[in-house]
Amino acid sequence: MIRDITIGQYYPAGSILHKLDPRVKLMAVFCYTVTLFLFRNAAGFAVVTFGLAAMACLSKVPFGYMAKGLKSIAVILILTVMFQLFLTPGKTVAGWWIFWVTEEGLRQAAFMAVRLTYLVLGSSLLTLTTTPNHLTDGMEKAFRPLQKIGVPVHEVSMIMSIALRFIPILIEETDRIMKAQLARGAEFESGNLMKKVKSLLPLLVPLFVSAFRRAGDLALAMEARCYHGGAGRTKMKPLHYQREDLVAYLGIAGYFVAVLFSRRI
Repeated sequence: MIRDITIGQYYPAGSILHKLDPRVKLMAVFCYTVTLFLFRNAAGFAVVTFGLAAMACLSKVPFGYMAKGLKSIAVILILTVMFQLFLTPGKTVAGWWIFWVTEEGLRQAAFMAVRLTYLVLGSSLLTLTTTPNHLTDGMEKAFRPLQKIGVPVHEVSMIMSIALRFIPILIEETDRIMKAQLARGAEFESGNLMKKVKSLLPLLVPLFVSAFRRAGDLALAMEARCYHGGAGRTKMKPLHYQREDLVAYLGIAGYFVAVLFSRRI
């Protein structure tokens, strides 16, 4: 399960998506997330599916690698579907005891399952095709106008970059600690729920100690390099739009219009 988390991991490849400006990809993910909650029929589902499939093909990231991230939200997905299935009022289809399934509940559960699944797959493409440094630069430049109203854009972007960078590091650290505890006779899967929760203590304590130690080392390293925020800082590789980025913006606009048009069908 630990190895199945793909958020924050970068998959190197020479695809078109890897070469796009990170601001384009941020805009694409924002529009994609909005459209996931706009479509309500089969036509909208087809448009969103085609858009996701096209981006997955252009990214050259194996679909199996992308789909691994779904295992980490399996419990949330199942609970969400069950709530939609049994708690949505409407025309009753089947029932048992206090649980009743309605036509509206089936429809809502299906759409919600698709939306959550597509949301994880689509958002994972952003981190799989963008390095943390490029993502930080893209966020900082995209939200730079917010500095005029006092929003610390550079600091927020730096926090996001550090968080994404630490995800794979903490995953590897968790896997290493878990293997060490298993070698000492620890059991994480056996027993009832309370026993499983208690068995996580030997895993969580050293993980938190390691995380705080890494955070302290990072803070000392940033201070030793005289880091004092984004004022006056320059970029080794400044971002500039290319022709491919403008074409991508047109494609995003066309996709958004197609989803809006599908609502009228």
